[in-house]
Amino acid sequence: MRVLMIFVLLILTAAPASAHTPPETITGRSTALHPEGITWDPLRRTFLLTSIRHGTVEVVRPGGATKTLISDPRMVSTFGVHVIRDRVYVAYGDMGVGSRSTADTTYKASGLGVFDLATGRPLHVVDLAIGPGRHSANDVAVDHAGNAYVTDPATDALYRVDRRGHATVLARDPRLGSTTIGLNGIVWHPNGFVLAVRYDTGALFKVTRGGRVSEITLDRPLVGGDGMDLRPDGSLAVVTNSLGAPGEAAVSVLRSNDDWRTARTTHRAAPWADDEPTTIARSPHGSYVVDGNLGPLVTGAGMSDVYTVRRFSETSAH
Repeated sequence: MRVLMIFVLLILTAAPASAHTPPETITGRSTALHPEGITWDPLRRTFLLTSIRHGTVEVVRPGGATKTLISDPRMVSTFGVHVIRDRVYVAYGDMGVGSRSTADTTYKASGLGVFDLATGRPLHVVDLAIGPGRHSANDVAVDHAGNAYVTDPATDALYRVDRRGHATVLARDPRLGSTTIGLNGIVWHPNGFVLAVRYDTGALFKVTRGGRVSEITLDRPLVGGDGMDLRPDGSLAVVTNSLGAPGEAAVSVLRSNDDWRTARTTHRAAPWADDEPTTIARSPHGSYVVDGNLGPLVTGAGMSDVYTVRRFSETSAH
């Protein structure tokens, strides 16, 4: 059945690439979606979005409407999402603003969902509420062997989940924790380590596959650092916002010449065209940044049906 599903999807997506090139800006509407994460779906040639409100993964359709691909009752709110080969990796948690949030799930439901890309079928749903205190997983990076690395801004831990769904604490370090919002965006570097940004202070960390943590010396902190993308040329694109820290709505590009012991900012798109950008995703047509209009939701002011996906280009930035 799965093979048939993949075959059908390949037929449906066999049109010329130009027919599937997204516009510079997608202004979408989906009922109270409030997406935080975005990734490119190479099977359907479109974007996938997460939802803090609904805890789903949605396929962006032409015109900006969405269709649910993944809905699992264990996921109250969905955050970072990545497609690696035939799998969708989704970090999930609960900050108390999901439609299914309860006292028993708020800052307690936390983990990683791994799903089949073609069907949305769950392969692993891994509980990462490991140890005492609050938990709400936020972002995920995946190495070439299929091991996932998951951040949790409510703790001082970084988790590793192997391809079979077995979870361990890769690193626990007080520098990763915060009384507000700690470790957030994360990427895997092919040299064998992850890069992760702490949201409240803007510190950038390098964590080896053995769990050794070192802070990278920056020319300017990435306060409000959220989603990140390690680009093919070796540079790192980082989205910042002011949703929970005195940051700025911007996209910064960093480069390192010493294997990420130090890094400098080589480009900065600030202010970003949208007020509350969170995450960036690379597609065959360039990098795109999502703004899910999260402010009203997280402050309790209300909900919105509108989201924006906007192309990032260094030549068009401020």
